Amino acid sequence: MTLDDVNALSAPAFLAAFGDIAEHSPWVAERAGRARPYAGREAMVDAFQAVVAGAARAEQEALIRAHPDLAGKAALAGTVAAASRREQAGAGLDTLTPEEFARFQDLNTRYVARFGFPFILAVKGATKHRILEAFEQRIGGAREEEFWTALAQVMRIVRFRLEDKVEAPDGGMSR
Repeated sequence: MTLDDVNALSAPAFLAAFGDIAEHSPWVAERAGRARPYAGREAMVDAFQAVVAGAARAEQEALIRAHPDLAGKAALAGTVAAASRREQAGAGLDTLTPEEFARFQDLNTRYVARFGFPFILAVKGATKHRILEAFEQRIGGAREEEFWTALAQVMRIVRFRLEDKVEAPDGGMSR
């Protein structure tokens, strides 16, 4: 989709096209759409990220909690957003050995018990080994620091998803 196409969408059509950018949180796209017309793809990314950054703390926490566990039961059941399913598969999380799956389950359970929200990592370009390493590094951190890290990862996910959907000014999709 070109930026001209994006800017020409009606509000309902914009929400239909971009409501899934922020995991199960269409309010992000609804608010970001009010910043149109976008001067460029980067301005569109900035608008989405500004909505996330400027949201009330409760909304930010709900947005973080809307994300599935990595290699979790929701992914196996197919109840995660299509973009999450593709991203996790791209990182090899759909081909875990039983031992690796058990490790992810243990880390997911411990992480949620400690922080009250799922571990979030923008997995595009990552491997399962890098994800496990990040899990191990972050699970011992402080809750407030981890909250902001998770929110920053949500914003990276938003960027990657928008870059996958909207053409760059040179006609390419992703950078």
